[in-house]
Amino acid sequence: MSGAALGIEIVVVFFLALFLLHRYADFRKQQRMVLFGTLLAWYLCFLIVFILPLDISTTIYKQCKIDHEEHGSVSLVTPLISNQTAGNSTMATPTKSVPKVCYKPWSYIPDGIMPVFWRVVYWTSQCLTWLLLPFMQSYARSGGFSITGKIKTALIENAIYYGTYLLIFGSLLIYVAVHPQWHLSWYELQTIGITAANTWGLFLLVLLLGYGLVEIPRSYWNASRQGHLLIKTYFKAAKLMTEKADAEENLEDVMECPVEYQEKMGRNMDDYEDFDDKQNTYPSEKNLVKLHKQVIYAVQRHNRTHVQWQILLQQAMHLEDVAKNETSSAHQFVHSFPSTEPTSWLSPYLYTPTVEWYWECLLRQWFYRLLAVLLSLFSVGVVWSECTFFSTRPVLSLFAVFIQLAERDYNYLYIEMACFITIFFLCTCVYSTVFRIRVFNYYYLASHHQTDAYSLQFSGMLFCRLTPPLCLNFLGLIHMDSAISHQLKEQTAYTSIMGSMRVLSFIANGFYIYYPMLILLLCIATYFSLGTRCLNLLGFQQFVGDNEMTSDLIDEGKELIRREKRKRQRTEDGENRRREWKERYGNTREDTARNRNRNEAAEMTETNYSDTVPIPNTSPNRQAKYSRTGRGTERDSIELLEDAEPLDFNAETLSDDPLEADSTRHVPGRYLSMSSSRSRIFDDV
Repeated sequence: MSGAALGIEIVVVFFLALFLLHRYADFRKQQRMVLFGTLLAWYLCFLIVFILPLDISTTIYKQCKIDHEEHGSVSLVTPLISNQTAGNSTMATPTKSVPKVCYKPWSYIPDGIMPVFWRVVYWTSQCLTWLLLPFMQSYARSGGFSITGKIKTALIENAIYYGTYLLIFGSLLIYVAVHPQWHLSWYELQTIGITAANTWGLFLLVLLLGYGLVEIPRSYWNASRQGHLLIKTYFKAAKLMTEKADAEENLEDVMECPVEYQEKMGRNMDDYEDFDDKQNTYPSEKNLVKLHKQVIYAVQRHNRTHVQWQILLQQAMHLEDVAKNETSSAHQFVHSFPSTEPTSWLSPYLYTPTVEWYWECLLRQWFYRLLAVLLSLFSVGVVWSECTFFSTRPVLSLFAVFIQLAERDYNYLYIEMACFITIFFLCTCVYSTVFRIRVFNYYYLASHHQTDAYSLQFSGMLFCRLTPPLCLNFLGLIHMDSAISHQLKEQTAYTSIMGSMRVLSFIANGFYIYYPMLILLLCIATYFSLGTRCLNLLGFQQFVGDNEMTSDLIDEGKELIRREKRKRQRTEDGENRRREWKERYGNTREDTARNRNRNEAAEMTETNYSDTVPIPNTSPNRQAKYSRTGRGTERDSIELLEDAEPLDFNAETLSDDPLEADSTRHVPGRYLSMSSSRSRIFDDV
């Protein structure tokens, strides 16, 4: 099995990254370079998370071998036994104590493989996040009409970005050259660069982790409260309708010709007497590139909001169906409207209405509550370990205690599973926060293939910058990083490529130890929703339960969902009536079609005869001509009556509300949620 586990996980992780990319990106429309760069970044970060437990178990096995070589395989115990009867003392027979045998783990990776593997993964991810992905971001956002134009725009936009790196690196080299007493080698310079990147990542990591440790358990607890979830969905509907209307207006404005060009063209056409082609002012290529960039962004935003609106409608209607079915005595789940999502052929047999009722109305809320409690306990353990992992005697970090207990029995499977679950939970807290961040609509990860190229690459950059310091932080939690624990133990291959932090002792002994304690304060602030309340006071619309604006937006969202349900109900009723009309008068339509074919054949015969035999222009012929026209008009009238849909004269149909119309332009100020555009800056943060 040597190396087999490594190969299997490499393949599995690739398909996992590909699946997630397919969920957020559109393979058919987005550029291949964007998809490849994002997939590679996600893949490398997931590899670090999945392979690190194998590195830990292999390191523990190596440490066991080192301990046996140092202390020997047999220890002699020679206690002194007193012989009272003889009056003298004799030496007893030596007793042999055989220590436990070091068992090789099932996932053991041979020597020399992991260091090379980590170097390739780490340096590739760093090149992506600091060099290639920023360039590819500018390339994807460029409105140029050629590859050369996009590359030129990307180079200009990244000139300051790359120039800053060169300036810092050059200043460091000059400083080292001026002070020869430092004697920094290439290895030490490399360690300084890695430490600087990890310090930047740890600074952002603690902020995201402090939010996720509280918000993830709370989100599952709130998901078990159907009423709270439905109210929050109404709130989201009101805000999303505002964004949807804004996106439609923005698209209409962008698709129109700019006013400045219209005015210039109008002035030139008024002076038609002195008209000269050279005096006409046409848009320059630079302005066209800028306009093209705006059109791309507007179309992407319009499509995204439209898809999100349909998904949110489906969620709101489903939650309303759950609320209605909770009081059902038949224990059969009934949907108001058929689901638009495709289902597998096994669903009708396994997920029956009875099973669906028990899951949606009874079991689901208890399952989410139990999961929320378990995640809360896990979060408490992480916060405690982050605040106490620097203490090695006694060992206060809970994760270090668990790993050391398993290490005594050489239970490698338990060690790998415990490490993987812990790292996976930490990554979930951090990455879920990354997926929820939304800043000025420039960075927003939306599922159902609605994420633009800029957001995809930005997420890849964040993943590559956050994953290495996250794994180093985890190694510190389990006391396998000697730079923090100050223990003479075998280091993992992952730690060895990071270099010795003793080159920068003030970071290893200060920042890396005390800064993670800030997680406790961030968790307290997140628990009391201090950030949400501050943003709400500043005018950004946030979901706050005891706020008047929130209540108004909830009422507005409820009305929007009700109107959309009436629209969908009328559409469904119209389709049913049309189907019944076709079934009732289907034979009449077939007879009409046959008569039409017969009349057309007769007309063709008359036309051919008229072409060969001249007929004088007499009254009977004119009468025949008009008769054919009359037959065609009568035939069109019959078809019009057959295709007509009976009108629905219900009271709901006669609503004169502006939202009932299918207009793409919404009146500003119609809803409270449309009052401010600032509300979309920090949504869901």
